[in-house]
Amino acid sequence: MNPFYLRNFLKLSDFNSENILFLLNFSEKIKFKKIIQKEKKFLKNKNLALIFEKKSTRTRCSFEIAAFDQGAKTTYLGPKDTHLGYKESIEDTAETLGKMYDGILYRGYKQKIIKKLAKYSKIPIWNGLTNEHHPTQILSDLLTIKEIFPQKNINQIKITYIGDSTNNISNSLLEASNLLNFKLSLISPKKYFPKKKFFNKYSNIKKNIKLTEDIEIGIKNADIVYTDVWISMGEKIENQEEKIISLKKYQVNKKILKLSKNPFVKVFHCLPALHNKKTIFGKEIIKKFNLKNGVEITDDIFNLNKKIIFQQSSNRVHIMKSLIINCLIKNNNL
Repeated sequence: MNPFYLRNFLKLSDFNSENILFLLNFSEKIKFKKIIQKEKKFLKNKNLALIFEKKSTRTRCSFEIAAFDQGAKTTYLGPKDTHLGYKESIEDTAETLGKMYDGILYRGYKQKIIKKLAKYSKIPIWNGLTNEHHPTQILSDLLTIKEIFPQKNINQIKITYIGDSTNNISNSLLEASNLLNFKLSLISPKKYFPKKKFFNKYSNIKKNIKLTEDIEIGIKNADIVYTDVWISMGEKIENQEEKIISLKKYQVNKKILKLSKNPFVKVFHCLPALHNKKTIFGKEIIKKFNLKNGVEITDDIFNLNKKIIFQQSSNRVHIMKSLIINCLIKNNNL
């Protein structure tokens, strides 16, 4: 039975572990079908909307490729293309689009916005990123884990996330750890710990989740060290200096990775990464704060792990296919 049919996908914890594993297994199968050029088109005559209040490279491209490969048509609505919440209420926008489209991908700000879209559109809504959650990224990460650790089950993996643990990646990792029972350590300064209410919801249930300021304790025996940019989209300039100074010692570099005591430790990054001076922003931050060869991750460590990091990125296509097909097609035998 298809557990996703006509349902919304707003966050990982809307589903159980069996559902998530079902989605991952379907992703593996459809990825293989594309490789051998025997992919079946399930989404002919389907119309999909992309509401992007925040800019994107990977989310937009992966969704559009997934839709095009499957025969669907898409309409992209960028930050200046709708009246959402300004001249038209979220409720009215949702009802209008719900009568035109078969599904909507939303990438934007507060989780309460996507919840309203889901309530009033009455068609499946998919979360491409909100301030609180980034479930499609974590699904792509889980698919990558299955591929790079073929001899292990996901519940045998230890992930250490290091940096700003208040963000959507750490929140969705908490949900994933709770669902799939892998060990998770979040390493941050106390100021950047997850919101207490949210963290306690999961840490009280599972004993395999650890929150610490101590890098050596949190990273020990990690299979994967995961980091993300320290400065989020739209973050106020006045907050940047304090944040980067606080997080400076949490940069993923050779010294930190040695503390894992695992010579085969892998590094994940959800991108974009400020690992060198080849971006205007990266160059400015590295110079201003006297950082060594990168911001949240050094260039040498990024390049040693870039095959896996870009695997995380490209797997988004197969995750999006799995999600859209299962939400819109009841009988989807591959």
